[in-house]
Amino acid sequence: MAFASGRARKPKPLLDAAALYEYAVRSLGRKMRTVAELKRLLRVRVEPGEEGDAKITAVLVKLTEQKYLDDATYASYYTRQRQEHEKFGKRRVQQDLTQRGVPSAIITQTLEDAYEGLPEETQLRRFLERKRLRPPQDDKQTARLLRMLVRAGFSTSNIFKVFQQWKAPDDALAAIESIESMDDVDEDFDAENSEPE
Repeated sequence: MAFASGRARKPKPLLDAAALYEYAVRSLGRKMRTVAELKRLLRVRVEPGEEGDAKITAVLVKLTEQKYLDDATYASYYTRQRQEHEKFGKRRVQQDLTQRGVPSAIITQTLEDAYEGLPEETQLRRFLERKRLRPPQDDKQTARLLRMLVRAGFSTSNIFKVFQQWKAPDDALAAIESIESMDDVDEDFDAENSEPE
């Protein structure tokens, strides 16, 4: 966390179209980005209003034509990394891609392709192996492990199966079942309120 010093920071100079393009290429050279992320980054380097928006749009179009910027490629790469290395579940990857501004149609297609033929329970077990997690010994460990697995993007129904196989305490299983019923309500709510494709 940076602390404010006594001096105010100088605002970054505004860029013309050519300099903005070079800035965008350099930032893409450092890190792969989505269209939305790059747009946010460029917005602070141009004047507000239509003129600045026109510069940003021109740069984004040029980068897309040159294949430097492609949300589908980004989503595919990001999903593969999170699936193979982090062993995250489908929900976690979906949330991360949504936060990064990838369009929902691309997210849906990418996740269908990546997680096709891979049962979530298998991915959950890989995640447990990667983290070297063992069966919980008490309620506190059970709650901690449950929160970790939900954050990693796994459904409570599969978490429940694993906890049953671990012979978890009955009160822990009951707590998971109550969360599972809440998940069903959340899924129904999401389905009713999702934007039409």
